Parts: sequence; structure tokens; C-alpha cells
Amino acid sequence: MNVFLWIVQVVLALMFAMAGVMKTTQPKEKLAEKLPWVSDYSTGTVRFIGVVEFAAALGLILPAATGIAPVLTPLAATGLAVVMALAMVVHARRKESSAIGFNAVLLILAALVAWGRFGPHSL
Repeated sequence: MNVFLWIVQVVLALMFAMAGVMKTTQPKEKLAEKLPWVSDYSTGTVRFIGVVEFAAALGLILPAATGIAPVLTPLAATGLAVVMALAMVVHARRKESSAIGFNAVLLILAALVAWGRFGPHSL
């Protein structure tokens, strides 16, 4: 199970790192082409979401890999689960059902990492 959790952590970290970098570096107009929801939020809010996603991506890997404050790994996973729950609310309001499904999968994976790293497979 430990190896499985590491695989999930790496996959989530890669996905959220890419999303975070994209949201923090690209202009809002360019993001709106791929992510229509950004037009409903200020540039600062979109950038903040990107920073949170990137920080959580680092938190999924670095504390566990280095052994420095490994409790941050399940906390990062919990934070990502919360972000995905909030994203699901945004997409539900916008009636974007395909995005809700994708967010639900990411929420489940993040919750799995949080459960495993807080509980039976803590580091």
C-alpha cells in the first residue's frame, strides 16, 4: 500500500504542479480559453489558486521524501481535497458536469492519500 500511495502522491503532485504553474504564469485571457471559469474570478484569485495548488504539490512529496515534518504530506492532501470540493461547487454552479467528474476523481485520490498518510501508512 505504501508504494501505491507514493504513486498516487507523485501523480497528484505532477498534475497540481503543472496546473499551479499554468495559473500563476499565464495571462487570464489565455487561461480563459482552456478554463472558462477563470473569467468569473479576479486575476489575483486565479493566481492564488495556482500558488495553493503548487504549494500542495510540493507538500505531497517533499516532507515525505525528506523526512522533515512528514505530517505536512497528509495535510497537503487534505488541502487539495478541500480545493477540489470547492472546485466542484464552482463547476456545479456553471453546469460543467465533465469538470465535476474530474474534480471528484482528484478529490478521492487526495482523500486516499490523506487517509493513508494520517493513518495506517503514515510516514
